Amino acid sequence: MDSIKTNLPDKAIIHYFSGTGNAKSVAYWIGEKIYNESIGVQIKNIGVQPMDEIIISEEDLTSSTLMGFCYPTHGFNAPPIVLKYLWKFPKAQRNNKVFIINTRAGMKLSKIFLPGLSGLALILPAIILLLKGYKIVGYRSIDLPSNWISLHPGIKEKVVNSIFTRCKRITLNFSDKILSGKKVMTGLWWLPIDIALTPISIIYYIYGRFILSKTFISTQDCNTCGLCVDSCPVNAISFKDNRPFWSFKCESCMHCMNHCPTRAIETPHFLISILWWLSFSLVPVLAYGIVSEIVNYEGLTFTLVYKTLSAIVGLTVIFGGYRLIHKLMIFRQINVLVKYTSLTSYKFWRRYKAPTRFN
Repeated sequence: MDSIKTNLPDKAIIHYFSGTGNAKSVAYWIGEKIYNESIGVQIKNIGVQPMDEIIISEEDLTSSTLMGFCYPTHGFNAPPIVLKYLWKFPKAQRNNKVFIINTRAGMKLSKIFLPGLSGLALILPAIILLLKGYKIVGYRSIDLPSNWISLHPGIKEKVVNSIFTRCKRITLNFSDKILSGKKVMTGLWWLPIDIALTPISIIYYIYGRFILSKTFISTQDCNTCGLCVDSCPVNAISFKDNRPFWSFKCESCMHCMNHCPTRAIETPHFLISILWWLSFSLVPVLAYGIVSEIVNYEGLTFTLVYKTLSAIVGLTVIFGGYRLIHKLMIFRQINVLVKYTSLTSYKFWRRYKAPTRFN
């Protein structure tokens, strides 16, 4: 035991970003384990205050300081706020050790636990930290319950609890190994699949996330309590026309939808489907027909021109259409249409929060 004790860090600083609490749970599980070893530990929430106030000083980067980063996977990548935070993070001073953990969309089929996918969610942060001179001693994913309520109902409580029980055990085992001086690089097992997902990760980061940020709307159930505005970790929500409005800064972390006390935040599936059809099918085709009358496309394929128009025109139509829907929500008929054509409005479409009893 004494040989293990000599490998313990003097202190640990864990940085996390979390929408519905999965990554937060991982950060606190590891923090508690470190604290139980009589090691000083700080846990910093990236999403609650100005970034410059969270980033540590160079004085904290001693050779025996263990750094950790825990965050969810968004669009097969690390959330932009995490990548920005890592870019601003100071360079290593003395070959500082660091671990990286991303939470993925875990599921369960009968008694089989199904993993999520990472894409660039581990690779990109690892590259940034390596370029800054850090020594990575932990690199893995934790498959906590999927929380993408826009696409599927929240997972049943019994299943959530079983996934959490398993993942807590895995996380504590990870902590034991790191504290004993071992490297845990199980995330590398997924490297071939993660690399294959890279194109999707890149497209989502530079384009797709702006589309998904326009899939939230508040119905007449909203009591303007302001909780969604005040608690948004990236300040993407503001009041316009006396109701919440989501800007392009939204990272689809699902915090607002899952924490709204009146369940007023919905994904209007019917209207979004129509809007996306207009954005990526009808309008680009019409635009192609108009522009082709003006410009000679000789040497260019229809696919290239069509995709270019879809990218440019599509985003414009989505932004304008979303703004129009938001404006029309003052009418009761539109409110009713949005609510009852949104799957998220029905009771069977459960919301999701990480269970606090596991912390």
